[in-house]
Amino acid sequence: MSDLWWQSVSGRNLAQGDLLPNCLLPVFVAPTASQSSDDSQEVSVLTARLIVVTQSCDLENKKVQFGALCPIHTLEEFAGQNPHFQKTKNWEAVRKGQVQALHMIASPEYPEINTQSMVVDFGHIVSLPIAYLEDHAAAIGDRWRLESPFLEHYSQAFARFFMRVGLPSGIAQFS
Repeated sequence: MSDLWWQSVSGRNLAQGDLLPNCLLPVFVAPTASQSSDDSQEVSVLTARLIVVTQSCDLENKKVQFGALCPIHTLEEFAGQNPHFQKTKNWEAVRKGQVQALHMIASPEYPEINTQSMVVDFGHIVSLPIAYLEDHAAAIGDRWRLESPFLEHYSQAFARFFMRVGLPSGIAQFS
């Protein structure tokens, strides 16, 4: 069943929906207004499992210097950092697409087991140099790439997260 959701790929070529484990992720800690902002600032380096959100055509045609990626977590990892998601009913809302900033994807290893699913956090977008991502992808060896139509569903969920428009008022309800 994993071949429905994911395909195994290797090499330097990147595409939207590529799962990239152990990416180095520099995190700049900006000073608050009460802190002095001298010339030296702290930067931490974390490792993260990321999934590519940049369009495949932009990657293939070398139209971008930086790739956009989002963290992707196991449900257990995410619930450990977000206690609200320790309840099954809250995961059901994510599965149904009712939580705009989150998107659930089947696990590459156990796609038939919903508790092994993964969640993409669209609220945390990172940008990394394409050259780094290509080198990292090549070094990983075999990795997972999301397959159609799950790739398009993922891409559409990402687009919906950004295209939302809140209106100050609407048309009155018909009675």
